[in-house]
Amino acid sequence: NLSEHSRCAIIVIAPKSGDDSLTELRWLPKQAKIIGTGINLEDFEKNNIPIHEGTILLNVSGNSSTLAPIIRNMPLLRWVHSSSAGVEHLLCPEIVDNPNITLTNAKGVFSSSLGEYVIGACLYFAKNIQRLQFQQQERNWDRFPMNELKGSTMGIIGYGDIGRSCAKLAKAFGMRVIALRRRPELSRDDEYVDEVFSSNDIATIMSESDYLVICTALTPTTRGMIGRREMLLSKEGQVLINISRGAVIDELALIDILQKKSPIIGAALDVFTCEPLPKTSPLWELPNLLLSPHNADMTKD
Repeated sequence: NLSEHSRCAIIVIAPKSGDDSLTELRWLPKQAKIIGTGINLEDFEKNNIPIHEGTILLNVSGNSSTLAPIIRNMPLLRWVHSSSAGVEHLLCPEIVDNPNITLTNAKGVFSSSLGEYVIGACLYFAKNIQRLQFQQQERNWDRFPMNELKGSTMGIIGYGDIGRSCAKLAKAFGMRVIALRRRPELSRDDEYVDEVFSSNDIATIMSESDYLVICTALTPTTRGMIGRREMLLSKEGQVLINISRGAVIDELALIDILQKKSPIIGAALDVFTCEPLPKTSPLWELPNLLLSPHNADMTKD
């Protein structure tokens, strides 16, 4: 609550230019003032930014290793806000062990955009958009059948705000929706999901899903959750869509399975184990992969 402070001094962890995610800061109330923007402690020190005066820290690009030394130099800090929904990459003792600091995230902000991305990815493979583009380039009039989303099954791993947004749009296309979450009882009466499974039923959701959407948070439990064993349980012809975190899946196993095109025939990845994705990664060369640079949640608004 900004009204609790006569002056809210904000430190922003982000590149100084080229990041559209900071446009909303122009609507800050008059009692809030940005006193500096940088990517690490050295950046602030080099530009003589008085981070010791900061009471609020807005994180866009930092992680636990870059935030820790900054926070140690902010004795007045009371609020850390993450511009992303996930906060696992920010958890350092300086935040976790300090009872005076409140950590918040952007839960729900990106649900609509990510839901649209997921449906777009489903349509990309169902309508074979890649083949259409190739045939246009080749001036090749070759008619071929397309798949419908109607009647197919979308499986969602991690049924929170983002997962529910995906389910809502899937239902509009006439899809069957199944979901997996740690506490399935919370979604038993959800109008957008046909069946909800517990974490122990991952084999069921893998084997029944035509389109598998991964949007669970990255935690010690979910790290590596979708490995080779789980992928080999997938329904033949499945498309895997990851909008969670790259570390939730075994990328090397996925590459191998995508190269064989069985049982997973295609994937849409917006997140990766290493970001930016190294130019040497074999993922760039996979023709059955729709790859986006972790921007499915970036909008102009």
